[in-house]
Amino acid sequence: MGVAVMGADPLSERAAMMRESLQKSQTITDNVVSILGSFDHRLSALETAMRPTQIRTHSIRKAHENIDKTLKAAEVLLAQFDLARQAEAKILRGPHEDLESYLEAIDQLRSNIHFFSSSKGFKSTDVVINHANGLLTKAISKLEDEFKQQLTSYSKPVEPERLFDCLPNSLRPSGSPGKHGDPGGNHHSHHSEQQNADLETAVYTPPTLIPPRVLPLLHDLAVQMVQAGQRQQLVKIYRDTRSSVLEESLCKLGVEKLSKEDVQKMQWEVFEAKIGNWIHFMRIAVKLLFAGERKVCDQLFDGFDSLSDQCFSEVTAGSVLMLLSCGEAIARSKRSPEKLFVLLDMYEIMRELHSEIETIFKGKACDNIRESASSLTKRLAQTAQETFGDFEEAVEKDATKTAVFDGTVHPLTSYVINYVKFLFDYQSTLRQLFQEFENGGESSSQLASVTMQIMQALQTNLDGKSKQYKDPALTHLFLMNNIHYMVRSVRRSEAKDLLGDDWVQRHRRIVQQHANQYKRNAWGKILQCLTIQGLTSSGGSSVGGDGGNSSGVSRALVKDRFKIFNMQFEELHQKQSQWTVPDTELRESLRLAVAEVLLPAYRSFVKRFGPLVENGKNPQKYIRYSAEDLDRMLSEFFEGKTLNEPKR
Repeated sequence: MGVAVMGADPLSERAAMMRESLQKSQTITDNVVSILGSFDHRLSALETAMRPTQIRTHSIRKAHENIDKTLKAAEVLLAQFDLARQAEAKILRGPHEDLESYLEAIDQLRSNIHFFSSSKGFKSTDVVINHANGLLTKAISKLEDEFKQQLTSYSKPVEPERLFDCLPNSLRPSGSPGKHGDPGGNHHSHHSEQQNADLETAVYTPPTLIPPRVLPLLHDLAVQMVQAGQRQQLVKIYRDTRSSVLEESLCKLGVEKLSKEDVQKMQWEVFEAKIGNWIHFMRIAVKLLFAGERKVCDQLFDGFDSLSDQCFSEVTAGSVLMLLSCGEAIARSKRSPEKLFVLLDMYEIMRELHSEIETIFKGKACDNIRESASSLTKRLAQTAQETFGDFEEAVEKDATKTAVFDGTVHPLTSYVINYVKFLFDYQSTLRQLFQEFENGGESSSQLASVTMQIMQALQTNLDGKSKQYKDPALTHLFLMNNIHYMVRSVRRSEAKDLLGDDWVQRHRRIVQQHANQYKRNAWGKILQCLTIQGLTSSGGSSVGGDGGNSSGVSRALVKDRFKIFNMQFEELHQKQSQWTVPDTELRESLRLAVAEVLLPAYRSFVKRFGPLVENGKNPQKYIRYSAEDLDRMLSEFFEGKTLNEPKR
């Protein structure tokens, strides 16, 4: 029992101790809570007490920040004023001393204006801006003067010798440029398709019109003027300066202003020389002067394509008009056959220059110039085609009074054949011409057709001229000579490929037909004297093979036959030795053809009837010529020896 009591006491003590500890902890906790509550109250009071101080500190900090910003803004503003003063000083000094600094000053002035325009809070902003704008206006005015002065200083006319040095060697004149001949003589002996091809691939070196070192400077000046809104003033200065220099270069070269009336009054030699020069001038103007001017414009107005086109158009307009109006005057002048070749020359140069004109005169601003060049090309083509038609008609209706008493080749024939041969120097040009104006068909066949029409027109005219001759033999000799000349000329030229072998063979047969007709008309009557018909009383007796006289043969008739033969042959010799067959081969062929008919007949007649005369009195009076004598005299035929009296 006692043990149990003793065991419970420690537990109770421990429980009591724990209760006491818990009570102390609670007391401490309460005390801490009370203390913390007291701190919270004090902190709240402290915050309340410090709030005015915090507000004053923030205000002071913001004030410092505002002062810093204001000082910085003032520094920027003062810097702008300082830059403006520096720019003003440079501008007032002008661009001559240091153009680069002058341009920098203008840029700075524009920057100042932009700055102050964006800073409207300053009371003096408007005054500053107005002052800067006034200064900028003066600066641009001085800039215009400088641009004009610089451009004028380096713009000089180009001397002809310098231009000639820029040409390919084949086009550099040894004397006067572009001298031509005429269709009846040596016209265009220099002209060929190959030469045209060579010219199209030749290298041209446009002259330097303004020194390259000056162009960047002029470019900078131009940019400033454009930015200042002075574009039109810039165009005016450039046009007035460069256009007069360009026109003066052409005048020094020899370009003239010609009217239609001026052209009409010119003699042919002068007219042809003028056209030769015009062709030369067109090539120089486009390939050298205009090409050089375009290069200057593109470099000077780099970055301003429309401005470059406008300036180039206005600078070159007067010069182009001067050249094209001359071409128009020639194209509109009275047509004549000899003008065809110079018209084709002009048409060729316009075709040659077409692609370069399209390239050089690019852009909308040059539309009128390109259209004017195209219009002249079409006008030349039209006039050339009309002249072509006129020529065919003129050939057929030619009524020249030039008499060819000896039956030789008529001047019209040689003129027309030369004309046709010269046409073949322009084959590609003529094909182009037909393509522009004809619908359908190959241009080559059209050229062949036109050539045949001209040849036929010539034959028609020659047929008419042949009727002037009273002697039918001379009529056929004349036609033989002229058609043979046509055939021979065609065979030796490019016309053969175009007209074809059929044309050549057909006309060779015509030549032979006229030769046969000549023999029949010229020698038929005299050959009739050498026949046996009419030598007997019965009109049909024959003579023995030994040449002796047969019964019934009239000696008197034989003598009369010899007398008639001698008289007719002498008359033929006298007359036909004055006639002409200019072609050696044809002449010998014709003599041989006559001899082959005449000499055998004469030998036979002499052999048969000669003894009747030889046994009589004065036989040499009747048998005056041997066959060899006749052969020798035949060799004198068709030499055109004398023309003292007309033999028609």
